[in-house]
Amino acid sequence: MFKILQLLVVAVSGIWAADYMAIPEDTFVECTDGPPGSIPMHEAFQVDNLGAEVVPEGIYVSGNATTIWNFPRTDRLSARISIFHYNRGTWEPTVFNVVTRDVCSTIFDKNTYWYTSWFQNLLNADEIKEKCLITKDTVLVYNPFLLKLRADNIIGPPLHGRYKAVIIFEAFDENNVRRPTSLCCEFRAQVERIRN
Repeated sequence: MFKILQLLVVAVSGIWAADYMAIPEDTFVECTDGPPGSIPMHEAFQVDNLGAEVVPEGIYVSGNATTIWNFPRTDRLSARISIFHYNRGTWEPTVFNVVTRDVCSTIFDKNTYWYTSWFQNLLNADEIKEKCLITKDTVLVYNPFLLKLRADNIIGPPLHGRYKAVIIFEAFDENNVRRPTSLCCEFRAQVERIRN
């Protein structure tokens, strides 16, 4: 009996899956409430040569960015993305979070968000494998690509309204001690359901 109930729950859950599209308000702005010692994107990366144009399908990215911050290559770079929902004047946390303990070792893993969204589009992948994102003057050269702001087959209560992604990069030394400087930026968007 329990197996039949499990099968029924799985089957019905698949029916409730929905696709969503994020319509950007602001891209990679300074965090409103970042961790102590956090810096915005433009203090960690020189992005004057990086184009980011909002188009109906997502964000069209082209050009290059150069690292400004500088940590030893032996440091571990950690990343965390947390999604918040704006409700009655307050940003409330959601269950949607991504934590990557060691970004440098996973950015070229084809099964990760980092690769499929950002790093598969690099022209100079070998240099980035060697220097990662923490060595000063490393240039990330991108083939032009479309960053799709779409989430497919999301199961759960319906999503709607304003959301923001808070993206934090932190460096840890060889003794696993957090460096005092971290990067924190936000991406805000209106989320709409595009398919039931």
